Amino acid sequence: MPRSGPLKNQDVPEDVEIIESDTPFQGYFRIDRYRLRHRRHDGGWTGEIGREIFERGDAVAVVPYDPVRDEVVLLEQFRIGALAAGKAPWQIEIVAGIVEAGEAPEDVATRETHEESGHELQELIELYHYLVSPGGTSETVRVYCGIVDSSEAGGTHGLDEEEEDIRVFAVSFDEAWQMVEDGRIDNAPSLIGLQWLALNRERLRARFATV
Repeated sequence: MPRSGPLKNQDVPEDVEIIESDTPFQGYFRIDRYRLRHRRHDGGWTGEIGREIFERGDAVAVVPYDPVRDEVVLLEQFRIGALAAGKAPWQIEIVAGIVEAGEAPEDVATRETHEESGHELQELIELYHYLVSPGGTSETVRVYCGIVDSSEAGGTHGLDEEEEDIRVFAVSFDEAWQMVEDGRIDNAPSLIGLQWLALNRERLRARFATV
């Protein structure tokens, strides 16, 4: 859920001055507009700057990984942003979802993994918490690795009321990594999560091989 409203002076550090802020657009998402100035590296102040910020709230993303089978559970679904960018609109992704007001990110990760992939998490490992594009949006994403049993991965999942149509499939880690290298996976949460897994999967496999 987007933040409750545009920032005011009391919400920012002393080396930033918000002259004026308002919300020119409020729909499913929100646009906040700012007039501000900030301290320069030489100790002075900038002139007045105008900026718009896209507010869509924060999100989580989960790499569902089975360390026993060395398989990654992936999703394929339609994304309007990819279509507008001239990319393939059916994106191959990891699990992801928006954090609503009052929700804990870990609870969202657990819920979205079940809703989007049909899997129950055996363990959730937090990896990163990053800004998506700080020049134009306040959105952050927490990325997790979720330990799952991929033996029955498959089918179509998602919520009917949200018109979700998500194809679920499991592939070996090597095949998932090939999708990264050849560009079939080209969205940030999936790239970040799978790159972490490339560096840490042997440790996970050794740990869960003894369970």
